[in-house]
Amino acid sequence: MPDPRGRVDLRSDTVTRPTPEMRRAMAEAEVGDDGFGDDPTVNRLQADFAELVGKEAALFVPSGTMANQIALRVLGPAGSIVFAGRQQHLVVRELAAAGVNAGVQVVTLDDEDGTVDPAAITTWVADAQVGWARPSAVFVEDTHGEAGGRVWPIERLEAVGATGLPVHLDGARLWNAAVASGTNVAARAASSTTVTCCVSKGLGAPAGSLLAGPTDVIAQARAERKRLGGMMRQVGVLAAAGLVALRRVDRLAEDHERAQRLAEAAAGRWPGSVEPADVHTNIVRIAHPEPTALVAHLAGAGVLAVPASASMIRLVTHADVDDADVDRAVRALEAAP
Repeated sequence: MPDPRGRVDLRSDTVTRPTPEMRRAMAEAEVGDDGFGDDPTVNRLQADFAELVGKEAALFVPSGTMANQIALRVLGPAGSIVFAGRQQHLVVRELAAAGVNAGVQVVTLDDEDGTVDPAAITTWVADAQVGWARPSAVFVEDTHGEAGGRVWPIERLEAVGATGLPVHLDGARLWNAAVASGTNVAARAASSTTVTCCVSKGLGAPAGSLLAGPTDVIAQARAERKRLGGMMRQVGVLAAAGLVALRRVDRLAEDHERAQRLAEAAAGRWPGSVEPADVHTNIVRIAHPEPTALVAHLAGAGVLAVPASASMIRLVTHADVDDADVDRAVRALEAAP
């Protein structure tokens, strides 16, 4: 579904628009009051998602950020340590919400390759027995956005789970990880206590994420959702689009193929700026000495991108970008100064 304004929007996979099927489902959705737990469409989405990721229960929330913040509150008691990669969404993309919403200290670990070292966690757990601050949970992100959408090796996820701490899997793009690795989301979430996935990115729903885990933990999560202002009422109109989104997972492979084309074009234009083999999914991070100038050049060619840092830009493929759009973006990259 190309952009009706004639642009190629590669800023994020959050820019996707609901499909005609989603719009019909939203218009026809059976609804109730989700505050009382009686919206049948929300309940169906939660049950379907919990089954998909192999958990007992699930909760529909407005955003992935809220899902992470709820997980922080239910898994991290005040005065404890929570481990996370130093470039994870929880750390760099949530406006330091952890410091506002939870009484924990986030200890960041190296995640340059998109993963964290289980041995570093094990060492801290052992040292906590002799007086170090007590760790309560580990947060991981799969795929890892700031590492260019890299996929965790499933054995590494299992090793983190084996440290003995509760694990929260920020799986905003977990379906991308599953498709790229030939695994499934239940296997990828098996070592985690809680897992969140987003339906409003590459799957195209207009809003919403889901948080799944044990029944008692999700009951606590429901209370924390209310404290954070995330309880909604006749929200089946959004959940209906989420149900359609769950049937679109296989199409993510197209996004990954198109991201490879962008990575190869950038590597050809600026050797060493990106390693195509490290582009596992739909995010391409390109090193450039003047990212703001490059973003402006691309915009002049009708291609929207964003700076990823002071030395990189980011391109993200998604359901509203087709092969012709990628052709246009490749030409803009090849013509960049």
